[in-house]
Amino acid sequence: MSRFLSPAALARASANHPWLTLGAWVLIIAAAIVSSGQLKVNETQEIRGAESTRATDLLEDRIRGEAPASETIVVQSYGRTVDDPAFRLFVEGLTADVRELGGTVTFVTSYYESQDASLVSADGTKTILPVTLAGSREDAPDTVEPLLAVLEAHRSAEFSVLTAGDGSINKEITEQFEKDLAMGEMIGIPAAIVVLVIVFGAAAAAGVPIVLSLLGILVSVGITAAASQFMGINSVAINIITMIGLAVGIDYTLFIVERFREERDHGLAKVDAIVKAGDTASRAVLFSGITVIIALAGMLIVPATVFQSLAFGAIMVVVAAVALALTLLPAGLSLAGDRINWLTIPGRRRKAQVTEADPNGGFFGKTTQLVMRHPVVSAAGASALLVALALPYAAIEIGSPGLTEYPASMESVQAFTVLDTEFSAGRLDPTEVVIEGDMDSPEVRAAVDRLGAAIAQDAGFAGISALQPAASGDIGYVSIIINGDSTGPEAMDAVRRLRSDYIPAAFAGAEAEVSVGGGTALTLDYIETMKTYLPIVIGFVLTLSFLLLMLVFRSIVIPVKAIVMNLLSVGAAYGLIVLVFQEGVGAELLGFQQTDSITAFLPVFLFAILFGLSMDYHVFLLSRIQERFVHTGDNTHAVAYGLRSTAHIITGAAAIMMVVFAGFAAGDMVDLQQMGFGLAVAVFLDATIVRSVLVPASMELLGARNWYFPSWLEWLPKISVEGPAAQEPQVHGPVLAPFEYAQGAAD
Repeated sequence: MSRFLSPAALARASANHPWLTLGAWVLIIAAAIVSSGQLKVNETQEIRGAESTRATDLLEDRIRGEAPASETIVVQSYGRTVDDPAFRLFVEGLTADVRELGGTVTFVTSYYESQDASLVSADGTKTILPVTLAGSREDAPDTVEPLLAVLEAHRSAEFSVLTAGDGSINKEITEQFEKDLAMGEMIGIPAAIVVLVIVFGAAAAAGVPIVLSLLGILVSVGITAAASQFMGINSVAINIITMIGLAVGIDYTLFIVERFREERDHGLAKVDAIVKAGDTASRAVLFSGITVIIALAGMLIVPATVFQSLAFGAIMVVVAAVALALTLLPAGLSLAGDRINWLTIPGRRRKAQVTEADPNGGFFGKTTQLVMRHPVVSAAGASALLVALALPYAAIEIGSPGLTEYPASMESVQAFTVLDTEFSAGRLDPTEVVIEGDMDSPEVRAAVDRLGAAIAQDAGFAGISALQPAASGDIGYVSIIINGDSTGPEAMDAVRRLRSDYIPAAFAGAEAEVSVGGGTALTLDYIETMKTYLPIVIGFVLTLSFLLLMLVFRSIVIPVKAIVMNLLSVGAAYGLIVLVFQEGVGAELLGFQQTDSITAFLPVFLFAILFGLSMDYHVFLLSRIQERFVHTGDNTHAVAYGLRSTAHIITGAAAIMMVVFAGFAAGDMVDLQQMGFGLAVAVFLDATIVRSVLVPASMELLGARNWYFPSWLEWLPKISVEGPAAQEPQVHGPVLAPFEYAQGAAD
């Protein structure tokens, strides 16, 4: 690493020129604020190479162009039927007012105009009005607003007026996500402040991580907004930026501020303490951040646009958090100095002072001693527990939450419920079968007829349209309405039957290529893509993480153990998600909604996020252990010292992550519930069972073998976390001897 760009050099430069550093960041933050206002959200979901994507491209490029956004207005009377003059007068007045929205509505009709009996419910108390909006589906959440205002004005005690469609559904889902996000912030930030005050023992020090994490979020949102001009950015990416930004931003600052205070306690001058923190804690933060970025980069492999936007946003917030921690934080510490300890809790001793005064004391000191006295039992028991928690994952059902699993308070959900029970909810998102071939061919026409006859016998389908040929005559499509929720298991099973049974049988012998598209087909392809790419992402992340950790710690044992331990904690989190949400164990008690399946993006997303985040304090812990081992050569002492000296800071960091993630899980959206719960429990397991039990037990069992590095790999570059001043360990005894520990000089 370049000496000029090393964490120590950056810390020294920032500390010696604090106002210049602060001024540079003011300009960056100002630019980010301006850029944030230009954010373009694109909710389009596309999977490269998928059949549904091919069907959509053919429809847009060769047949009809981009499909317009649509809404379905549901009018329900309490006590009247469509034959009642008052009912008719109400619907005709509503239709006229909607039609007057010429700038946003291009088409609307009613039962009274079309005499289409399918627009009236069986009991006659409900009717629907199909509406076509101006503009694209991506713009529908904005385009639908005038329509929603008209519907609100027509609601009364006698008539209920609701709508569901491209605009209203996406708008309400986005607003609900934002509401849950705000709730998560309201819970997470105050709780994080409380934890930080407890960890630091000073209110001034506790405020620094919060401020820097919020600045990191702001900067990354600005970068993401700039990128949104050239690439699709899903609105959920902003939620992910906030969630990850709070977690890593607070943690990184926490590590460095605590090391600075520790070095000041040891008597170093202010700038020297900042540089020492930069040469140790900041190095750990840098390499931890690189590991997190590697894990997040695994999501870029998945050929789904939504994953790429999530990965981009998450990577940007980690980059911003690391950059702020390595530059702005040293500048702030230089300006604040010991004022960082203002508003100290009375009677509170510093943890560093406690550790030095009583090196074997405290809860974590005693726990570490107990574990290292019984390493075999401790390692076996902890591993067995994590494996047992992971077992429910074997029964996981991957799916996608539909409207029926979203909060019933959402008006689009209420409209969908009426459509599903009284009409055909599948009309909101029909499945479209694109046929490439001679549209005038008798074989193709007969195949379409056979397809219609086949699905007419299947209760999963509500109907099929006539063949719609393009002007060129060599391509066309039919629309098929599927009963029920378009993302529900019944609808997806229907599309599976369509693809595997009905279409092959109907088009056997016809010279035509058939592609199935539409929302249900896209969801099905999305689920299959997630299943296919999960092992690929895992392999990519594990390989790069192993290489990085091997270079950082000059050991092949340390990275293997770190990977195995992280896989255990991630697997346990998977199992608990299935147990709680899919099986319903404790779901009601915890305020969660039980679902038939786990949302498709979660396994890949959680692995990338959890593997990266768990490396945060794993790298921090191992760097302190290695730092001590390098100076003493005593593995047992180094492990015990590293755990004791970092216990309070890592516990605080984990507690902050847990409350931040739990805050997001407290919302009503089942996607965020599953994600927040999974992240929170994984961090809890990693910070307790893995760090407190598995790490010391395994390192005690392996002794100096922890640091084994083959001589034939010595050509690899040396990257030191503990700083360039470190010395090679003076190991006594054979390094490869099992259960023998290297003993070095005492402190």
